Amino acid sequence: MMKQKFLSFLKPFSTMPALFMLCIIFGFSAQTGETSGNLSYHISYEIVEFGNNLFDLEMDETDLSHYAHTIETPIRKLAHMAEYFLLTIFVLFPFYVYGLRGVRLFLTTGLLCVIFAGLDEFHQYFVSERSASVIDVGIDSIGIGCALLIAKIGGRISSNL
Repeated sequence: MMKQKFLSFLKPFSTMPALFMLCIIFGFSAQTGETSGNLSYHISYEIVEFGNNLFDLEMDETDLSHYAHTIETPIRKLAHMAEYFLLTIFVLFPFYVYGLRGVRLFLTTGLLCVIFAGLDEFHQYFVSERSASVIDVGIDSIGIGCALLIAKIGGRISSNL
């Protein structure tokens, strides 16, 4: 009886990771185009610099900058997918905790995450130097689909153990 009360008390906290991730995504979308672009370039530069140091490529500043610009767009798109991958996992969890199962669990989670991706892009339309992109919603949806697929496969594996 005491264990059941404790678990009932903890249930609402299962939503916290999803709410946290929603805030993170919203925060990134609220950045101006310049701020967002600078962050993407900085991360890309750090990746190129890490590779340069790891493989002792001896690139100069011009090469580092060139390759950072080259990978900046793919890095941005991977970040979109990663954000929505995590959001999807974090949204699946409370639905599961509250008893949603099977196809309804996956459809509800996927639909809510895609709707948020669309609303997030709409929000960006009103941010300085930003725009809304249906392509970005598609890229977000790839992250959502990957998370749902991995959760489904993981669920099957764990049920066979």
